[in-house]
Amino acid sequence: MATLELKNINKSFGKVEVIRDMNLDVEHGELIVFVGPSGCGKSTMLRMIAGLETLSQGEISIGGRRVDHLPPTDRGIAMVFQSYALYPHKNVRGNLGFALKHAGVSKDEIDKRVNKAAEILGLSEMMERKPRELSGGQRQRVAIGRTIVREPDVFLFDEPLSNLDAALRVHMRVEILKLHQRLGNTMVYVTHDQVEAMTLADRIVVFRDGRVEQVGTPLELYKNPVNTFVAGFIGSPAMNFLDANVQSSNVQLGGVNICPSTAANGKVKLGMRPEHLTLSDDGPLKGTVSVFEHLGGESFVHMALTDEQTLVAKLDGERSFKPGDTCCLDIRQEYCHVFDTNDNRIAA
Repeated sequence: MATLELKNINKSFGKVEVIRDMNLDVEHGELIVFVGPSGCGKSTMLRMIAGLETLSQGEISIGGRRVDHLPPTDRGIAMVFQSYALYPHKNVRGNLGFALKHAGVSKDEIDKRVNKAAEILGLSEMMERKPRELSGGQRQRVAIGRTIVREPDVFLFDEPLSNLDAALRVHMRVEILKLHQRLGNTMVYVTHDQVEAMTLADRIVVFRDGRVEQVGTPLELYKNPVNTFVAGFIGSPAMNFLDANVQSSNVQLGGVNICPSTAANGKVKLGMRPEHLTLSDDGPLKGTVSVFEHLGGESFVHMALTDEQTLVAKLDGERSFKPGDTCCLDIRQEYCHVFDTNDNRIAA
């Protein structure tokens, strides 16, 4: 069983700490996504799992076997990098089978594994093509195929879609999901794109400054973020945050009650996702439209409230506003998120 255990992992480059006391247990067959802004440590953690970076402290185990002292080739992992890194002089078949040939695997076994990977990834009709004759998506599938032929215990993906255009990224996300469903292997996927994280992950690990902020399913992180960082990072467009006050167990904006709260009287931050705001003739959130974005099936209204705070609302595509129009919005109490002055979530 290809479980993955990260125990008390720390990593420093000189005096700079890039991973701080990370602990994570990954079950066999899970697709785990590491997500966070650039420089948060997610790719460094992936490289330590792969054996491309050494640990400063801690233990890594795969399938119950400690591997942090082993070279990459002995860990039972295979990694897909951001760059395709294909051999330009070799055709698809040669690229898929090169690592196996180098490892001394028999020709019959190489042919068997290569043909199986090509079938899984829809590459069977392209086996004689060189990389220059392939599209970006096809090259990425070849790069993924090189990992499949190695039959690893754990697949590692380091931002594999970042070089593709928007439409192709959506297509390849679907392909990776299908691949995971078909193979059932444990996968660890790194991205800075929270949309990729939400659509791919069984569980998401949110990184910030070398620390894990929260681990959970996409829905858990979306509904119950532990702090404003996770709340703002998960979801697109990002959650709105407004300065508010608690009085008599109610969160108030401009003296108007918005939702109940268990917080003590005083300042708080009120979080509201754009998709949970609705138009209302007498809604408590009243302001002036500054920017209106129409995207066909949906639209985004950017507005300044009467207290000069700003927010974004996601509405259906039938709505239309002009800068300067007055807009009133409402939100159901169950969709409100309340955070304290230290940015931590306050339970309802």
